[in-house]
Formats: sequence, structure tokens, C-alpha cells
Amino acid sequence: MFNENNCNFAHMHKSGFVNIIGRPNVGKSTLMNALVGERMSIITNKPQTTRHRIIGIVSGEDHQVVFSDTPGIIRDPAYKMHEAMNRFVDGTFRDADVMLFVTDTLERYDDDDPVFAKLKSAKVPVFLLINKIDLVTDLQVAQLIQTWAKRFKFDEFFPISALKKLNTKDLFKHILKNMPEGPVYYPKDQLTDKPERFFVSEIIREKILMHYQQEIPYSCEVVVDTFKEDEKQRLMRIHATIYVMRKTQKSILIGKNGASIKRVGIDARKDIEAFVEKKVFLQLFVKVRENWRDNEQSLKRFGY
Repeated sequence: MFNENNCNFAHMHKSGFVNIIGRPNVGKSTLMNALVGERMSIITNKPQTTRHRIIGIVSGEDHQVVFSDTPGIIRDPAYKMHEAMNRFVDGTFRDADVMLFVTDTLERYDDDDPVFAKLKSAKVPVFLLINKIDLVTDLQVAQLIQTWAKRFKFDEFFPISALKKLNTKDLFKHILKNMPEGPVYYPKDQLTDKPERFFVSEIIREKILMHYQQEIPYSCEVVVDTFKEDEKQRLMRIHATIYVMRKTQKSILIGKNGASIKRVGIDARKDIEAFVEKKVFLQLFVKVRENWRDNEQSLKRFGY
């Protein structure tokens, strides 16, 4: 039976895509996790932690906001992998309803930085988010807003601390205000477009970033080969391969008598168990795939 109230409600559903961009290490992933209320993206204090475009979905009765965390913009790509990461960022300028441009209190941009031309090309509201305000004074924040306002006509300015969740609720309210009326793009209980095994590989990669120095974390890629539930044992059996570029990296990654890789496995297993809410049996293997960061076939296989 036709019901006018229901009809109005159907029209009032707001939905859209909010894309988070900015340089590496300014807190984009921390912000995404704060807005979505789940741990979607891995966070470390090392740049280039995020390599893929990761989606986090926030649904309510009358709205659905699809957030997109992107790799940091790499100014001088050194590998084909970096070029692929920059392509993920370029894609965000094409399909956004709102853009969140994240900087922090210490970052400096030249007036002719190419990002400003890209922001000008965006036909949607662009919010400037100054992150990590918990580390500076209100006066410094006000000065930063003045400096940025001279450079680009942002639609909104938000000083935030993603880590402390300062001003993130207010930010979400403004995002909703700017969302167009639209359909439900994903099932309301869905949190992301990525499968579980993607997040398992990201958790393992996060532990590598935390435990190793220099080039090791940047030379690794993790592939989950098997991801099976063992109903008899009531656990999840996961086999994953960590690919490195050289034999010397393989021996560093494994460590003396396998001690280093064992430590990664123990830490990763704890987080994976919390993520899948099951006991986990995790096996890690290390293989050499020379120069994979510049190899088109390898990059395709790894999802770039």
C-alpha cells in the first residue's frame, strides 16, 4: 500500500563517497579508523604504511558514508609500485562527493605543489584537516589556518587530532550535511569492500613494519595462500608467504634460528585472532622474488 511517509524516508537517504588524501604519515589511516570506528588501516609511524586504497563504510538508518583511505602522495616515485600507489590517489579525485585533504602541524607545502592543481580540479567540497593539534597551541593552529586559506579556497577547515578523536564527531556531522541523497551502495552491516584475507596480510605486514628497520619493511609483500576454517579443531588455519627482493633480506627477516620471523608470527597471530574472533594457527614462509616492486606481473599479482 502506498504510504507517503515511507516515500519521503526513501528520498531522504543520504549516501556518498568521502576520499581521504594527503602525504605519507600525516594520520590518514588513524583518521579513517576514528571515523569508521573500526581498525581498517594499519598504522605505524613509518611513511608509506598504506599501499592500497582501503574502503570503510559507516551506515545508519538514513545514511551510508563510504570512506576511502589512500596511500600517501609520493612526490618522486622510485618504483612502479610507487606509480601504482599514486594511481590509487588519482582515482580518488574522480569519484568523491567530499574530499578530505589531511595535513599536520609540521608539514610544509610549496605554493606550486601539484596537489593544489588537483584539488582545483575537484568538483566537490574540499575540507582541510589539520591533524595532530594536540601537539601545538591554539594560536599556532589559527596561524596555520590563515596560511592555508591564502593558498586554496577550502570549503571547511577542521583542526583535529585523529588519535585523540578531537573534533572528529563534528567533522562527521559536516560530512553528512554535504552528502547527496542516494541509494544504499553496500549492505548496511558491511564495513569494507576488502576480504578478510586482505586484512590478515595487512596485519602481518604491520608487524614487519614494527619489527624491522631500514629497507626491509619496504621490500616485503605478504600474500595469504590459504585461509581455511578447521571445524574439528575449531580454529582458522592460515598460511602466508612474505616475498622479499633479495636473499640477504630473507635471512634478516628469518633471523638467527628463525627467532625474528617467529616474533612476527606470534604478534600477528594475536591480532588476527582478535580480528577473526577465532583461534588461529599461523604459518609464515619467506620467498625471494627479485625486484618485484618494478615487475608488472608481480605487482598485478599483489593487487596493484
